[in-house]
Amino acid sequence: MVAATEMEINPFLKQNDKPDILITGLGAPAMIYHLTKKILSKNYDVVIQAGIAGTFNDCFNLEEVVLVKEDTFADLGMDESGCFNTLFEAGFLNKNDFPFNDGWLVNNHSFFEKTTLPIAKAITINKITNDNLQIKKIQQKFTAEVESMEGAAFHYVCLQQKIPFLQLRGISNVVGERDKAKWAIKNAVENLNKELLKIIKEL
Repeated sequence: MVAATEMEINPFLKQNDKPDILITGLGAPAMIYHLTKKILSKNYDVVIQAGIAGTFNDCFNLEEVVLVKEDTFADLGMDESGCFNTLFEAGFLNKNDFPFNDGWLVNNHSFFEKTTLPIAKAITINKITNDNLQIKKIQQKFTAEVESMEGAAFHYVCLQQKIPFLQLRGISNVVGERDKAKWAIKNAVENLNKELLKIIKEL
């Protein structure tokens, strides 16, 4: 069980002590380093990442829990003349070089075939912004529904190491909204952890 912060899975920790727990800290670099170090030390059947995330516009409701099917690094590239180009678009990487699939890190776990949870398309970005124009450009470019700071890093490591994985997100806020009074962190975490307990039993 992987999370950026203990707060995000604290209710689960109080009820379930079976999985190994890894708290990585915020951001993609921390996720890549700590997760790689952990999974090289032991053979795991499945790795689950759980955390809160923001949604673009009204793609999902606050407090809703989603399962991320595909994710990518949305800030890995270059800004040129006011236009952002990914490393694939700039010609530095082939969008189908492993572990990417058309520029995305796609999870093909069989759990997607039986889950009743909403399936989400996510992006990972390590620069938080409340600039509406920039947010609109990002969403239009990637047609994303969910944003986090670690998801793509999690997918990248698990795909590279060929370990089955699931990324579960509780929707806590709308991307760009910095007024925490309008966020739903508490209920998003509660619902996230309820689904975690169900998934552990199903797996």
